[in-house]
Amino acid sequence: MNKTALITGGAGFIGSHLSELLVEEGWQVRILDNLHPQIHGAKAELPEYLDKSEIQFIKGDITNRNDVVKALKGVDIVIHLAAETGVGQSMYEIERYVNTNVRGTAVLLDAIVDSRYAIKKIILASSRAVYGEGKYRCRKCGIVYPESRGAEQIQSRQWEPVCPRCQGMLNPLPTDEESPLNPQSVYAITKQTQEQLIRRFGKSYRIPFVILRYQNVYGPRQSLRNPYTGVLSTFAMRIMNNKPPLILEDGKQSRDFVYIYDAARATMLAVVDQQVQNEILNVGTGRRVTILEIAKLLLKEFGSQLEPRITGTGRVGDIRHCFADLSRIQNKLGFKPAYDIVQGIKDFASWVKKQPGIADLSKEANKELEERGLLI
Repeated sequence: MNKTALITGGAGFIGSHLSELLVEEGWQVRILDNLHPQIHGAKAELPEYLDKSEIQFIKGDITNRNDVVKALKGVDIVIHLAAETGVGQSMYEIERYVNTNVRGTAVLLDAIVDSRYAIKKIILASSRAVYGEGKYRCRKCGIVYPESRGAEQIQSRQWEPVCPRCQGMLNPLPTDEESPLNPQSVYAITKQTQEQLIRRFGKSYRIPFVILRYQNVYGPRQSLRNPYTGVLSTFAMRIMNNKPPLILEDGKQSRDFVYIYDAARATMLAVVDQQVQNEILNVGTGRRVTILEIAKLLLKEFGSQLEPRITGTGRVGDIRHCFADLSRIQNKLGFKPAYDIVQGIKDFASWVKKQPGIADLSKEANKELEERGLLI
């Protein structure tokens, strides 16, 4: 008998790729998604690539109890992806983010308990944002975890964090799952809260769980309508409209960019491996790339003569460096990323070029941040 997986938010970026992988593995897949216009456009239609007989789609909201109870019927495993995901936007749409991410998770867990459905495992999509600043080494003090930079430091253009003990210079290190959590945005706080809810719920009701802390996921099907998430989408929107990528700070801030096929494959491994239970796992490449490097690679793939524009401004709540230590996920799931950043961006750019009517919405998004004093 085929197993059935429910993917909340499954019509989105990661969920759509994961759906296809699970179908290939013989799973029955059910998706619960509200097709939010910010992600799916004004028409809010199910993407064509998910219009398949093997995938059952339920249009509904994670905060609506009736929708969730309906979606859970006959399900073996829940992959909880449904969430609002804009770091900057979360700072001024606080109620919306808390309602969807925290209350939505609570509705899901209540429905599992009250309906007495025999859920055998829960996978949660968390984020590297829960760490805040990553792990660093100070020559004098050793391993440290600095506080994220405050408004005063951003205003003075002191971009690099300093040692919290001696104020010395720091070198970024891969951040492991045992690192302390220090979320610096409302979005990050909601992801940490989701983690706490899932962990306590799973242990109390003896339902195994796996929490995946994704790094910066990118690739085909990434929303090009949403200017609040994904620096590659924002850069691509501007380049396609013959505008230079706008880079905050000095461009030397770095992230771990993981290609969507690798992120989806890691998620599938967490679903199907019955031995991996009650774990928290980083999903990334283990390598850091600067935002300026990303912009230059994209411009090259688009054949553009534009040059990146470094604004010298900073966004409150942004971190400077964070990249994943993959030791645990390699040991537990045998996961190793297959895509490097050059090949990933090449494939991403090739997909973007085929998308019709890409508008640049970054100006409106930045204006909202500026009006609230969040872009300095």
